[in-house]
Amino acid sequence: MNGYDLYPVHDLGSGKIMADYHSLALEISQQKSVIIDGYQGVRFGVFNNELSKELTRLGVKALWWDCTAAMKGASEIDEMVSPFLGGDDPIFGYRTSLDLADFFDAGALKKIQPDKAAQVNIIYGTGAALAGWQGLLLYIDIPKNEIQFRSRAGSITNLGAECSTAPGVMYKRFYFVDWVVLSRHKKEILPKVDVMVDGQREVDITWMWGDDLRHGLKCLSENAFRVRPWFEPGIWGGQWIKNHIHELPKDVSNYAWSFELIVPENGIIFGSDEMMLEVTFDTLMFFAGEKVVGDDCYEAYKDEFPIRMDYLDNFDGGNLSIQCHPHKEYIRENFGEVLTQEETYYMLDCKDDAVVYLGFNEGVDHREFEAALQDSFDNETPLDVDKYINHIKTKKHDLFLIPPGTVHSSGRNNMVLEISTTPYIFTFKMYDWLARDANGDPRPLNIKRAMDNLVFDRQGKKVEEELVSRPEAVSKGHDWTLESLPTHEKHSYLIQRYTVGSSVEVKTNGMVNVLNLVEGESAMIHTLGGKVYRLSYGETIVVSAAAQSYKIVNTSGRPIMMVKVYMK
Repeated sequence: MNGYDLYPVHDLGSGKIMADYHSLALEISQQKSVIIDGYQGVRFGVFNNELSKELTRLGVKALWWDCTAAMKGASEIDEMVSPFLGGDDPIFGYRTSLDLADFFDAGALKKIQPDKAAQVNIIYGTGAALAGWQGLLLYIDIPKNEIQFRSRAGSITNLGAECSTAPGVMYKRFYFVDWVVLSRHKKEILPKVDVMVDGQREVDITWMWGDDLRHGLKCLSENAFRVRPWFEPGIWGGQWIKNHIHELPKDVSNYAWSFELIVPENGIIFGSDEMMLEVTFDTLMFFAGEKVVGDDCYEAYKDEFPIRMDYLDNFDGGNLSIQCHPHKEYIRENFGEVLTQEETYYMLDCKDDAVVYLGFNEGVDHREFEAALQDSFDNETPLDVDKYINHIKTKKHDLFLIPPGTVHSSGRNNMVLEISTTPYIFTFKMYDWLARDANGDPRPLNIKRAMDNLVFDRQGKKVEEELVSRPEAVSKGHDWTLESLPTHEKHSYLIQRYTVGSSVEVKTNGMVNVLNLVEGESAMIHTLGGKVYRLSYGETIVVSAAAQSYKIVNTSGRPIMMVKVYMK
C-alpha cells in the first residue's frame, strides 16, 4: 500500500487554523463571558491550566466556574443510567433515551452566574453550554479512539462517574449512554460554536473559528472526503497490514483491524498552513447529513451514516470467531439501534489455503448445534467446526454475502475488506477457538443471542447459490466496464465494481457513494465542484450525494478496479 495516507487532510486555505494557547488567550481576553464545553474524555484540568498561564501573561484575571459542580451525584447518575447498561451482560446495553441535561441539577446549574465585577468569567466542563450563559462558546472535540486510549490508561471517567473502571465496562457505558447524550448535545450547539478546539494534543492544541469549521463541513458535504483511519491489534490479528502500510508503527504484534469508515470511531482532519485540526466524523453528519447521504437515506436513518468499511487482517494470524449478527427487528427491540450489521466480505487478498466459514453444512440440526456449542463452552473443549459449518476456499476479489443471522467467520490467511451497514459491536460469538483475552480469561460468548438470530436453512447448496456473489455486467465504455456484485435481498446496500483504463464519469443519483480502490496503485477523484482527491490502493473515500457527479481517473499505468457501495 505505497502511498496509503494515514492522515488525509482537507485543506481550508491559509490562516484558518491556529496552533497555541497564546492566540486563543488573546481572543478570550477581549470577552466578558466565555463558555468552554467539550466531549467526555477531555481533561479540562490540563486545558484550563495551559490557558490560565497565557491569560496571566496577558495580565488577565479570569474567574473560573466548573459546571460539573451542578451535576447530580455519582450514585444518582449510576442509578439513572443503569437501565441502559444491560445488567451483567459484559458487552451489550440499550441506546439511552436520556439527554445531557438529565445529568445536571437544573436549579444548581441555573445558580452558576457570571460575576459582573470579574474581568473575564469562564464556565467550563462537559455540558457548560447548558448553563445558558451568553458569551464566546468554545467546544473541545476529541476522537473516540483517543477516548478509548485514555480510558484504558485510567485517566478519564464515564460521564458523571466517580472514578474510572475496567476498560470494557467503561466502553459499554460510553457506547450506550455517554456518546449518545453527548452527540445530541454537540448537534444542538454546533451552529452556535464560536471556536472549535482539537483536544488530542493537550499542551499543543489547534483551534479554528466556528464559521471556518462550518464552511469546511459544507464543502465536504458537497464534494467528497476521506476520514482518518485507525488501526488496532487483536487476538487473531495478522501481518498483512503491518507489511503493506509502511508508515504504521512496527512495535506491535499484529494489526487485526483497520477502521476505514465507521461513524462512531473516525475523525475528519482539516488543514491550514501545515497545521491540522480533527473533528469527529459525526460532526459532519450533524451539520449537513442530508447533503452527505441524500434525501431518502437521511429520511430513513437521520444522522446515522449507513455504510461501514473496515479491514480484517488475519494473514499468518488466527481464525475469527464463529459468529452471527442480529436481525433488524431484534437489534431495534433489544438494543435501540436503527441499523443492524448486514455484512459482506470482499477478499482484497488471501493465501492459497484460505477459506471463509459461511452457513451450515447440509442437514445440521439447531438443537444438536446448540448443545455442541454449550458443551464446548462449559468444558473448554474444541468444537468440531467442520462438522457443522460450511467452508469455501477464497480467491482475490471474491465477494461473500453475510445477511443478518448467517453463521460465518474468516479463516486465517485472509485480508478482508468488510463492507456493512454501520453498527459494529453487535457480533454474537458462538465459538472462539478457545481463545483467551489479554488477561488470560476465556473470551465472552453470546450463544443464546446467536441462537435467537441464526437462520438454519442457509445450508449446503443454498449457501453456494445465495451467499456467493457472482459478478454481472452492467455497462461498458471504450476503456471501462461496470459490474454489479449482487448482494442479498436482506442487504440494504448495493455493490458495483468499475474496471477503468483511463477514466469514467459517475453520477451519484442523489445517493452517497463509498469507493475503495481494490486493484491498482492510485486514482484521482474529480468532483463536479472542482475538488480533486488522490486515492491510493486500499484507501476509502466518500463522495457526498450532493456532489451530483464525479470522475474516476486512473493514474496507475495499468487498469484499476474500484468498488462502489451505495444504498438501495
